[in-house]
Amino acid sequence: MAERVLMKGNEALAEAVIQAGCRHFFGYPITPQNEVCAYFSKRMPQVNGTYLQAESEIAAINMVLGAASAGVRAITSSSSPGISLKTEGLSYLAGSDLPCLVVNVQRGGPGLGGIQPSQADYYQATKAPGHGDTHILVLAPASVQEMVDLPYKAYELAEHYRMPAMILADGLLGQMMEPVVFSEVEVKQTEKPWATTGHENKRKTNIVNSLYLDPAVLEEKVLERFKRYAHIEENEVICEEYLLDDAQLVLVAYGATSRICKSAIDEARAQGLSVGLLRPITLWPFPVKELSRLAEAGKQFLTVEMNMGQMVNDVRLAVEGKSAVSFYGRTGGIVPTPQEVLRKIQELLGGGQA
Repeated sequence: MAERVLMKGNEALAEAVIQAGCRHFFGYPITPQNEVCAYFSKRMPQVNGTYLQAESEIAAINMVLGAASAGVRAITSSSSPGISLKTEGLSYLAGSDLPCLVVNVQRGGPGLGGIQPSQADYYQATKAPGHGDTHILVLAPASVQEMVDLPYKAYELAEHYRMPAMILADGLLGQMMEPVVFSEVEVKQTEKPWATTGHENKRKTNIVNSLYLDPAVLEEKVLERFKRYAHIEENEVICEEYLLDDAQLVLVAYGATSRICKSAIDEARAQGLSVGLLRPITLWPFPVKELSRLAEAGKQFLTVEMNMGQMVNDVRLAVEGKSAVSFYGRTGGIVPTPQEVLRKIQELLGGGQA
């Protein structure tokens, strides 16, 4: 049996990335993800890898573009305002059909905001990770163990579909410590015939590019990409269901907030209230079919987030007016408590006071 190790979320994620076969990190420090950078600075030289603290977030994401063009696994990490600086490069990566991993350990905003946990980058990650018609894969861990597990999946999906992937965490998960297990996972060496590697004149020279001056050619490239996106939406949704069979009210929450919701649900169940949880693990692709099925079964919904209401709009779109969708959130870096969520559950289901 694999040994359990007590690790901080940021450090556990960095170790998992190394064990997933990544040897190239390019980043720039910002709280609350600094431990990711610090861990890589220590470990990458030990595994004959590259640790490079760039002169800026913009430089870091473009270094990832260069490394990904050569077909290697590369990563950058940052926190909210730093990710904003990386979005131009993310668009170039998506437009060049390059796989890579970007980590966002979210903090409060907008602007410099604060250094406390937040989920206010949901729109940015799922709707506008960069300019143009594009998506990136977005996976949201809810525990330190998932900070370990999801990088493997992220790289696998990114390379299979040739697109960037993001781990969307937050300051709570990045800073908390939990026991984790690093399972022995075989790193699959994906064939990358598109990579800009040496070819000894045995094949046509590869060019990685996102510039197409002929609009008809650009449209063709975008349409092809969206066929891939449709396949992903159909086949790659990951979510967790918790006590949904008899639930009248379904909480929808992701990341650290879903843990708070589980505690509130357990207490609500002890009070005789029928509540369950749907936790999206992939935020893009989003579990539209799963939510629609629950709406057709007559359930109502409560979305709980650490923001002013962002994912709630995707829940409403998925439900298509078939059921009521309510929202509860805290913002500015304030983490909602189980008692706050329980009071909202009681309000919606007519239960007693917490």
